[in-house]
Amino acid sequence: MFEGKTWWIVGASEGLGRALALHLDGLGAELIVSARNAQRLETLTQDLSNATAVVMDVSSSKDVATATTQLGEVDGMIYCVGQYDPMSALNWNADSAEAMADSNFMGALRVLGRLVPNMKRRDSGTIVLIGSLAGYSGLPGAIGYGASKAALMHLGENLEADFRKTNLRVRVVNPGFIKTRLTEKNTFDMPFLQSPEQAAEHVVKAIRRRRVSTAFPAPFSWLFRFGRYLPRRLFLRIVSPKT
Repeated sequence: MFEGKTWWIVGASEGLGRALALHLDGLGAELIVSARNAQRLETLTQDLSNATAVVMDVSSSKDVATATTQLGEVDGMIYCVGQYDPMSALNWNADSAEAMADSNFMGALRVLGRLVPNMKRRDSGTIVLIGSLAGYSGLPGAIGYGASKAALMHLGENLEADFRKTNLRVRVVNPGFIKTRLTEKNTFDMPFLQSPEQAAEHVVKAIRRRRVSTAFPAPFSWLFRFGRYLPRRLFLRIVSPKT
């Protein structure tokens, strides 16, 4: 699935995306790595044995169109963009909320709009969308982020429904807390916090499975997956941050 195959990682410059690039490189994949930050991409490619950097801002349709013309055929794509600012509806920042929705969800639509037709023509390819446990149910302090990840996860289900009679595959992978520059913004306890390297191992295992949707880490993920069936007041009492 990885050795000798071309994988495109969107959002590869740091955090989970960077860890995935290093992991797939170790598995023998030929990589295309994309992000907005050219300097970080250049540093990353120096640590990879077979990689090409394609600078791209997913919030720009022009950028996405230009980048996809440089790719050639890819066997798999991982959309690992995760723009995040903790935000309550009681302290709404319109620009930040819109930026999260634009990068986390609309960016995926832009990329897939260019990528899926080519995969359909070849009847081959794997699409991996990195969602979040925050996308399973509305959470306090998650305006912008939670809804955008929920939309991305729903998009993955749409793709899977349409791909059923093709050889195209989709995986939706929903991690919990990962230690990155973004989670450092949180002021509350983050149970089961994982390193990007640990999370990357989970993602690769999920890609190999036949299951469309995977959430981790267990048992923390069970709270979010099955919490939707709890009384709402009880669920919010459980998940409300303890500062």
